[in-house]
Amino acid sequence: MAGQSDPNASAFSAAELEFLAEDEMVEIVPNMSMDPLNLISGDFGPFRPQIATQVPLWLAVALKKRGKCTIRPPEWMSVEKLTQVLEAERDSERGFEPLPFHYVEISRLLFDHAREDIPDVYMVRSLIEDIKDVRFHKIGTGLEIISERTYAMRLKNLSAMEVNIVRPFVARALQTFYKLDSPDMIQESERRANRQPQAADHGPRRQLRR
Repeated sequence: MAGQSDPNASAFSAAELEFLAEDEMVEIVPNMSMDPLNLISGDFGPFRPQIATQVPLWLAVALKKRGKCTIRPPEWMSVEKLTQVLEAERDSERGFEPLPFHYVEISRLLFDHAREDIPDVYMVRSLIEDIKDVRFHKIGTGLEIISERTYAMRLKNLSAMEVNIVRPFVARALQTFYKLDSPDMIQESERRANRQPQAADHGPRRQLRR
């Protein structure tokens, strides 16, 4: 896992977050008949032409690549819904609108593999980018208030990508403040401040002969 060898790195890479997002359920419309798939993660199907069904995103992408289905974008990926989210994000200085935890990864996968299934795909992509920009700006503004009196932070409705970027920075900042504010560190600083340089003792002086 990314970040195990480097404590300053994010907990997950972008590819790992995308892998986790592939377990999210989406709706597909098959164009073929197929018996149910009995997988470790669950049973999916049966698949019948023009009858919508729910499958994991990874399976939807696999069927889409083979021309076996179309993918219905989630309701939150409509222009109307994203416009409402963007306006609400801009109106709120610190709050974050609820979106799927993996909204960034889900949208990226659908843009890469099923863009023809997304109505107004270019507008949808633009709105999602604008939402990301607004949310990152608010996150950066929120991080500016971290001080030695900050013991915890609560940022509600963050996505997986946002948490992945923010968490290492916040953890390092709070650890630094804890160390600086610890009694041992304070006592050590006071000892150093009170320590006065002492003149070197060279022993009794020898009398000069006349």
